[in-house]
Amino acid sequence: MSEWKKVKLGDILEIKHGFAFSGEHIIEDDNNIVLVTPGNFRIGGGFQEKKCKFFDGEIPQDYILKEGDFIVTMTDLSKTIDTLGFSAYIPKSDKRIYLHNQRIGLVSFKNDECDRGYIYWLMRTRAYQRTIANTSTGSTVHHTSPTKICDYECFVPKKSTQHRIATILSRYDSLIENYQKQIKLLEEAAQRLYKEWFVDLRFPGHENTKIVDGVPEGWEKKNVNNILTFHRGYDLTHKEFVDGPYPVVGSTSIIGNHNKYKIEGPGIVTGRSGSLGVYQLIWDNYWPHNTSLYISDFKGHNVFYIYCLLKTVDFTTLNSGGAIPSLNRNTLSNISVMEPPMNLQAKFSKIVMPMFKRLRHLQSQIRLLAEARDRLLPKLMSGEILV
Repeated sequence: MSEWKKVKLGDILEIKHGFAFSGEHIIEDDNNIVLVTPGNFRIGGGFQEKKCKFFDGEIPQDYILKEGDFIVTMTDLSKTIDTLGFSAYIPKSDKRIYLHNQRIGLVSFKNDECDRGYIYWLMRTRAYQRTIANTSTGSTVHHTSPTKICDYECFVPKKSTQHRIATILSRYDSLIENYQKQIKLLEEAAQRLYKEWFVDLRFPGHENTKIVDGVPEGWEKKNVNNILTFHRGYDLTHKEFVDGPYPVVGSTSIIGNHNKYKIEGPGIVTGRSGSLGVYQLIWDNYWPHNTSLYISDFKGHNVFYIYCLLKTVDFTTLNSGGAIPSLNRNTLSNISVMEPPMNLQAKFSKIVMPMFKRLRHLQSQIRLLAEARDRLLPKLMSGEILV
């Protein structure tokens, strides 16, 4: 520890506020122009695409983010303030444009005193994040500022050691990103087959099947709530989370663990508000959080078929929450879908099942890598493990 020295973030970096983009041009439809918001930050730091907002207005050129830009979130809507101050990198994309929105800080370095990657990981430590959270303002919406972030002080090792630490931790994220890309490709393949069979109606035997008013013989038009049933998740405060084998599933991700479960897997979980259209296939027994809706009764249908079906249904048209999209289960009857025969659903499921099994394996590997990285992070940053 003799080689470690005390630094103040404000001595090595500065943070630029984003632009106040007009709310009338913020849209839900994906036009590949992403307005970066606090929802794009994972709990624990890092960038996610699950909660994207999009923009269709005039774009100020000075607020277009580049691949690899170092950003930090300065607003948090959660009660536990679990993303405030965390860092992320803007991802590589051949299609997307990322916009520097207000309440997102863009980090730039004044000098080369510290390794950029090391500071990125420093700003993903719990010690740093809880310091920022504890100095935040606001009761419902929590805020920090460039000044408060720049006031953070810590001890750091020599720069060559910083670089080695950042390299080790980044390898975990690189593997995770690679597995996430594989998962996306598998889901896209299953969804393409679903569309070919059940939307474009090019299913096995379609050449010899009569179609009347767009409905193939042997199929039925039904309301969504005749095919599946949504249930609201169960209350569980953050203080009640405990280490255990069962995942606690929130609106868009697994948010913790518990030693009890409420629902036997497999199941499907989506958000009650703010994240409509994001579905999670949960394999094992789980606890659906009260921020979510879950499906455990598939009424005889295969879970893979239902999962692919849901990804084609636009539940945002049932918004009953005003500014924040919310799903009212009682309005599900407003959406009509076609139900194919069970034997055709079974053929589809037999083909996609290996894809989903591979997907499950990749998800498990991602979870193990993330857990290993998160255990290693504080030990490397404190000098408990020397490199």
